[in-house]
Amino acid sequence: MPIVTREEPASRGRLIRTGQAEIARLLRGEGKNITLVALFGALVNVLMLTGPLFMLQVYDRVLPAHSLPTLINLFALVVFLFAMMGTLDWARGRLLARLGADFQTRLEKRVFDASIRSATDPNSEITAHNALRDLEAIQRYYGSPVSQARFDLPWTPLYLGVLFVFHPWLGWLATAGGALLVLLSALTQHFTRHRLGDASRLETASRRLADTLLKDIETVTAMGMRDTGFARWRDSRHRAMAASIRATDLSGSFHSLTRTLRMLLQSTMLALGAYLVLKSEVTPGAMVASSILMGRALAPVEQLIGGWTVWSGARDARHRLSLLLGAMPVTERRTELAPPAARLSVEDISVTIQGASRPSLDTISFTLEPGEALGVIGPAGSGKTTLARALCNNQTLNSGEILLDEVCLHQYDPDRLARHIGYLPQRVTFFEGTLAENIARLDRDPDPAQVIEAARRAGAHRMILDLPNGYDTRIDLHDSVLSDRQRQQIALARALYCDPVILLLDEPDLNLTSDSGTALNASIRDLKSRDGAVIVMANSPAALAECDRVLVLDHGVKRILGPRDDILRRLITSANRAQPALKKRGAA
Repeated sequence: MPIVTREEPASRGRLIRTGQAEIARLLRGEGKNITLVALFGALVNVLMLTGPLFMLQVYDRVLPAHSLPTLINLFALVVFLFAMMGTLDWARGRLLARLGADFQTRLEKRVFDASIRSATDPNSEITAHNALRDLEAIQRYYGSPVSQARFDLPWTPLYLGVLFVFHPWLGWLATAGGALLVLLSALTQHFTRHRLGDASRLETASRRLADTLLKDIETVTAMGMRDTGFARWRDSRHRAMAASIRATDLSGSFHSLTRTLRMLLQSTMLALGAYLVLKSEVTPGAMVASSILMGRALAPVEQLIGGWTVWSGARDARHRLSLLLGAMPVTERRTELAPPAARLSVEDISVTIQGASRPSLDTISFTLEPGEALGVIGPAGSGKTTLARALCNNQTLNSGEILLDEVCLHQYDPDRLARHIGYLPQRVTFFEGTLAENIARLDRDPDPAQVIEAARRAGAHRMILDLPNGYDTRIDLHDSVLSDRQRQQIALARALYCDPVILLLDEPDLNLTSDSGTALNASIRDLKSRDGAVIVMANSPAALAECDRVLVLDHGVKRILGPRDDILRRLITSANRAQPALKKRGAA
């Protein structure tokens, strides 16, 4: 992971502009489809004049002349034009839906990578939990009627122009009505934007709480937390629901007011047209047609106000995606390096988690050679897990560097590096799929021989075969099929998949029995015999049985580093000396 210096963070505005520019680059080539949508929209809106003009001809030509042939010819033309309009409108809708799908397809890999990098960087100020949902929100927006309304809105002046041709008063009435609707639209945005944002944040918090409770359902059930957990989720959900109702009530009020105003304007247009007919300034056909034209002119504005939630949601989603992509720029493709030897060098690394009062790691240095195992011990909060994260390139360094076979970790491609460094975290997580797929790290085309070999080396092969479906047993995030011991063994097999040269084990003995602990030590011994290297974060002497040296951490500082037996003997002696002093203090 590259070193990060403590500089003032770039302004959010600049990050958003950078992200917007990247989105524009990724969508380059979509101009043709957007042009087609705009062209189809233009033709549809021109053909929308068919109905009013047909009515004008019927009232002003057909009825006064009692001409049946004219009516038949006009009706045949209208059928053809409406068929064309329907076809073009259908094609426009399909194009917009595909534009949305293409938007997601072009950005999903980039957004997924940026989300992972943001989530694994503790110094990142960007919240990326919902980035993929934001992508889906934009995709849905493209296929919604609101998207079509935005393409229809520029054609409102066409209908207003036709009304001015009928009579200036009709044109000015429609223009004034449109201005009122635009004002209502601006008021809708002003008054609902923050409420919609608050509702969205509260709904996200409610979903996250529900996911957390369901993820650890065994603890919830065993500790009798179902009622209290439900009460907490219910309160969170009710707050979100109340905020959503307030936002919906307000936007719904504006939508109802808009719809009522538009209907009133149409009636006003009809009344004004009738007045002008009485004054012999327009024809009856123009009177009826003008009412229809104004309805058509103002329809896009009403649709935009009615779909304000969809539009504002997509706008905010694009804003957040731009911020994420701007904050997590594209990493350059790295040259694929030769497989490294298990030679690790940690040189004066320091890590400070954002918001922490002291460093989690402070100038830590050590080396590891092929065929060697290092134990890292220390009390809770000493920095063992932070060190493990740094060694697998999941932790930003403030200073120092980590070299694998004399190459800095950040020079390796992250996916290739993960094949060289196997990692068993404290908290084991599996994903929906079979055991084989999870051991193979979700590889879409795993090598069965490598999967079985990894399971054998982890001592999990026989245990897996004893399951009803063996390697094809399906598990998911909330798996309850496997015991904690079995999960730990399968996670170890996953860490050994692809034959890594370095194996990082963070508290590997938490859920292991004596038999599985023996299998763990056998796995460590096996990797050492293959000229690999192992780092074990643990406090149990049994977990350190195969370690050659031990590093003692205390509050992120290296206290002692030396041969295992010497270090453990010194620690035991120190503990024995401390006991009498503690007894005297207790007696006093």
